[in-house]
Formats: sequence, structure tokens, C-alpha cells
Amino acid sequence: MVGAPGLRLPLPLIDLLPTFAAELDRALRADGAADLADQVRGLSITAVCRCGDDFCSSFYTGPRPDGPWGLTHRNVSPNVAVGMVVLDVVDDQIRYVEVLDRADVKSIIATLVD
Repeated sequence: MVGAPGLRLPLPLIDLLPTFAAELDRALRADGAADLADQVRGLSITAVCRCGDDFCSSFYTGPRPDGPWGLTHRNVSPNVAVGMVVLDVVDDQIRYVEVLDRADVKSIIATLVD
């Protein structure tokens, strides 16, 4: 994957994908997950998914795990307007954002190098 000149990870989500970040914040609040919504503004993209699927634009917001996420892991699926989003939450912190079928996000994520 070839990255855009000058873009190096980590990068603040709110700066790179402001529209998506705002949508995620709204969806989480609408679902009663204000504690997670409060984290969105401070999230940084630390690594991108390397699965190679053209519909995937998922990214990490913290260190990648060496194995399973552990006992404090849970998934949260906010109701977004387009595509599908599943958050991996560990110790009540958003650690991975699975983003599927979102061309708007993919066009930006595809430019990143980690």
C-alpha cells in the first residue's frame, strides 16, 4: 500500500476523517454509549487493517494485541447511516474500528502507511 506524502501514523481520527468521526459520535450517543462517544474526539489511527478486502477500511486506535483481546473485550455496533461499523472495546477503551462498505472512509484509509 502506497501512502500519501507526509502522512505517517498515528494520525488523529477527527483530523483525517472528521465526517466519519462525527457520525460515529452521534451514532454512539443515540445508542446510549456516551462513554464511548466521548472517546471519539481523542482517537488516533495507529495502524490499518491489512486484510486486502476492497470493502474493508478498518483501523486500530491503540496497540495491536499479541493474541486474543482478553476477558474485558466486547463488541459494540453503532447504527451508522452507511455500511457497517463494529468497535472492539477493551477495558472500556475503543481499540479497533471495523469499518465495512464505506467508500468515503476507504478512500482516505487506503492512503495511509503504517
